[in-house]
Amino acid sequence: MNLNDIHRGIQKFKKRKRVGRGPGSGHGKTSGRGHKGQGQRAGFSVHPTFEGGQMPLVRRIPKRGFHNRWALIVATVNVGDLDGAFDDGAEVTPETLKRKNLAKCRYDVLKVLGDGPLTRKLTISAHRFSKSALEKIRQAGGEAVVLPGPAPVVKNKQHPH
Repeated sequence: MNLNDIHRGIQKFKKRKRVGRGPGSGHGKTSGRGHKGQGQRAGFSVHPTFEGGQMPLVRRIPKRGFHNRWALIVATVNVGDLDGAFDDGAEVTPETLKRKNLAKCRYDVLKVLGDGPLTRKLTISAHRFSKSALEKIRQAGGEAVVLPGPAPVVKNKQHPH
């Protein structure tokens, strides 16, 4: 290989393939569509999962579970984890949690849960707090700041579902 071979055959703009222009072009007669069948018709398009009439894979496999694609992604952090990661009197925000690798995933809502002991006085900012977490934060002399964001889900007592 020589240095002048590197860019051989590479063009900035590729020439348009002119089909149906005689046998000399290599794309004459059937214009690269083969013989007969729906593939040779104008406007033909096949469904991406179509397998020639065979039961498609997407229908052969059993479906299980449920996935709500509009549900909010809730990141959780326990007060016990905060106790070990932050000093007394520190301010806990989503940014500081990300820096300490406690809530590094993508999320819509940050919720503080009450697992583990809390001995330090912390000012914790989050979208949601569990009852036990609020209790432990107040017992330690800290403060819970509710951040504005998506409203928490309130279960309707009258509705049967």
